[in-house]
Amino acid sequence: MSKKFEQIYNQSLTNPEEFWREISEDIFWFKKPTKILNKSNPPFYKWFEDGSTNTCYNALDFHIDNGLGEKTALIYDSPITGNKAKFNYNELRSKVSKFAGALKNQGLQKGDRAIIYMPMVPEAVIAMLACGRIGVIHSVVFGGFASNELASRIDDSKAKILITSSCGFEPGRTVEYRPLVDGALKLAKHKVDKIIFLQRKGHEIKLNPPHEISWDEALSNAKETNCVEMNSNDYAYILYTSGTTGVPKGIVRDIGGHIVALKWTMKNIYNIDQGDVWWSASDIGWIVGHSYIVYAPLFKGCTTVLFEGKPVGTPDAGAFWKIISDYNVKSLFTAPTAFRAIKKEDPEGKFFSKYNLSKFESLFLAGERADPDTIKWAENLLKVPVIDHWWQTETSWAISSNCTGIEMMKTKYGSACKAVPGYDVKIIKSDQSLAKPNEMGDIVVKLPLPPGTFPTLWNADKRYKENYMSNYAGYYQTYDAGHIDEDGYIWIMSRTDDIINVAGHRLSTGAIEEVLSEHQSVAECAVLGISDKLKGQLPIGLVVLKAGVEKDNETISKECIKMVRDKIGPVAAFKVAIVIKRLPKTRSGKILRGTIRKIADNVQYKLPPTIDDPAILDEIKEDLIKNNILKSV
Repeated sequence: MSKKFEQIYNQSLTNPEEFWREISEDIFWFKKPTKILNKSNPPFYKWFEDGSTNTCYNALDFHIDNGLGEKTALIYDSPITGNKAKFNYNELRSKVSKFAGALKNQGLQKGDRAIIYMPMVPEAVIAMLACGRIGVIHSVVFGGFASNELASRIDDSKAKILITSSCGFEPGRTVEYRPLVDGALKLAKHKVDKIIFLQRKGHEIKLNPPHEISWDEALSNAKETNCVEMNSNDYAYILYTSGTTGVPKGIVRDIGGHIVALKWTMKNIYNIDQGDVWWSASDIGWIVGHSYIVYAPLFKGCTTVLFEGKPVGTPDAGAFWKIISDYNVKSLFTAPTAFRAIKKEDPEGKFFSKYNLSKFESLFLAGERADPDTIKWAENLLKVPVIDHWWQTETSWAISSNCTGIEMMKTKYGSACKAVPGYDVKIIKSDQSLAKPNEMGDIVVKLPLPPGTFPTLWNADKRYKENYMSNYAGYYQTYDAGHIDEDGYIWIMSRTDDIINVAGHRLSTGAIEEVLSEHQSVAECAVLGISDKLKGQLPIGLVVLKAGVEKDNETISKECIKMVRDKIGPVAAFKVAIVIKRLPKTRSGKILRGTIRKIADNVQYKLPPTIDDPAILDEIKEDLIKNNILKSV
């Protein structure tokens, strides 16, 4: 570690209470905390427990109080609809505080829950902040999610109100929300008191009063309302993730730690100052959208971009470059899959040359492992640092990263850099011993976790303790696997269940994918272990080619197999690489490796609710049959 980073990092571990006390001075408190960390009931740690503050006040009012009212807070750009808008801090607060008044008119009080089921429109951000303003706990559900998934979140949260829209837009199609909402309400045991529908122009729907009202009607008699004082350990939101038991896990975020940590990350990790324009190309339904479209940039007082579009197809592979150019974006944060999509459609970067990206300084990737080939391709095109960093829904901010606002470190391709201040990351092997440098094992974080992470699960303390805090005493289990090298760089190789066992050898599917992605014709790939009677498991590779590749599929497959044998060795027993049209993914861009593996092993699987296009699974099945991986059934 270099001196400046090393000093800050060591301070965060040796004296965490003083470290975070100093940082907490940077936010607005109604009452400043005197108890920084309560460690009396592990693993249920409490940060800043006697402090009081408000999420919305820190996002909006605090900056207006400091003379930033006319500064642009939110830029909305929808290439799908052609709509654009800008809101300064004064305008955004006015809209938020009036909608907060509308929620109060519907009977919502501090501690109640609201489900937000909306597309990427300004009203979604307004609804989130309005909830925070009056102490309502919001739970954002990705717009267009299946009815049964929406129903399970209504039931678990016991939401009092559902805030939704008449529809959402995807490239080439309209997603009608009414049938999805109706289906969810039929399935849900808990009944919401009221539904507020945002009517999208040209796609208005008939409402059923008084249970259903429009957004405009809700605002018609609403008055602006002030922020309520909230205890630091009250919850800002619940964000559900899929659970292994089929019951979604409600990740909760406590208010004080959330504001303190996220505001700190904007400068220290991303090097973003108050005057900068920041863009996180994600969706508010995911943790990235919560933390880095809405909360962190507004806590910092910078300008954040809300983009209703895709990296390709809205209208072309230059969509990202256009946004960066039009709004002088300093840094972009997105998923590696977005850049693989751009690379696949425009491998030569021809669209890039049409735009001026002179103000652009850095690209951050997270959400899944960023393969070195994609990072190098982006670096060559953008001529700026491309930084892979690692975090989870549970943590809400980065566990490891190149902390560019503290000190820029060298890139090691394939690594998510070093542990961020606040996180004491270790590798533990299957025999429960600590791994040596470069030894593979489970990645864990020593407790207590820093502020802004998850203090428990919604109404599920026992599940929180058993799922995350019990396998390794005194540690949070991340369920990621990898190693830490001799320089302290963390290498995330796969989820724990993506470690495959080939004839007694533990192999990382991520390491094999890294090799395949280096092939000049491969745009993206997935490796999974399929059952084998002799060796336990055997790896197979699925590769998607870049646009315009002329080489035949059989030749590419043979070259891929040879590359793995040359770089990883015969121990991998890698003999199958199948060229396919596309990979099945979640709407947030994660490849559904577990589902593909179940198809290949011919075992029952549940259609993932987050899948972007279910028809891809049928295509995968046919490809596996053609290549004798799966018998025709």
